[in-house]
Amino acid sequence: MVDCIYVTASTHDARYTRICVASIRYFYPGIPVRLLVGGPLQRGLAEELRRYWNVEIAKLPGEGDYGWGFVKLEALFGRPGEKFLVLDSDTVITGPVLEQWRDNHAPFLVDDERQSEADAKQIYYDWKDVSKIDSRAHAPEFLFNSGQWFGTAGVLTRGDFSPWLEWTMPRRTLPAGLFMNGDQGILNYVLNQKAAREGLRVERKQIMRWPGHSMDGLSAETVSKRQAPPLVIHWAGMKKTRLRNMTGGAILLYFEKFYYSRLPRGAARRFWASIRDLKTHTQQWLGVRLTLTLQKRIGTAIFWLLSRDEKPSVGV
Repeated sequence: MVDCIYVTASTHDARYTRICVASIRYFYPGIPVRLLVGGPLQRGLAEELRRYWNVEIAKLPGEGDYGWGFVKLEALFGRPGEKFLVLDSDTVITGPVLEQWRDNHAPFLVDDERQSEADAKQIYYDWKDVSKIDSRAHAPEFLFNSGQWFGTAGVLTRGDFSPWLEWTMPRRTLPAGLFMNGDQGILNYVLNQKAAREGLRVERKQIMRWPGHSMDGLSAETVSKRQAPPLVIHWAGMKKTRLRNMTGGAILLYFEKFYYSRLPRGAARRFWASIRDLKTHTQQWLGVRLTLTLQKRIGTAIFWLLSRDEKPSVGV
């Protein structure tokens, strides 16, 4: 049985963190839930979750910016033998998903995902490029989104990642550009190589549902009545400012309402939290737009200067 559930948390995903926690507590009121904090948190979020939802902050070896998703790897180095589920904030569970691992003796359970070779290169890693550095590299037997996976602490060590990962703050994969999407590519690679070379058991089942593919059987009604299949819905790459405009947004809204039902003046808190979330995402969007605009203008200026220097001089 799973000993705890880890949930990643950051400033920009505070709204989703609350919703994710509410979905966990809906089905598992007593299981330990710990936040994996890989960067600054929204002010007051940790205390709010601790006080009203019995959520702890995971003890990590350092504080600061871990980089995109890399804080999830820290679950691997906890108390040896601890069994856990790792979730990204932009997920909810739709039923007793932990039961999928109850009778499983493999130390890892991941989503049984299917990807073309071209997509695998873009989303995870190109094993042929890796083999140019490591001649023992194998083609991946499996691939999985690292926003939801079951693991056992103490099976892997930092040394298993060290040839490819620099344990700095933030974490960095080596060489740059070889492994995709933060922790996702490197975690898939290490597990695949351990499975191929050392016989590490990694079970695969359908545990994740991406709304972009299908929401069959999953609705606010089926989930609230505990009639939905026990899965993890992951809105990877599908988040919008307004939850109601998202595919499956009614489920998010249901768990958000459930979350605030435990808090004093919950309706008012929910309203102001949505305003704060809108402000945060607007600032983030404006920051990205400003950065892209500046990069474009700087690039144009450099091109103009180089073009000017390359013009041949006209003799008399």
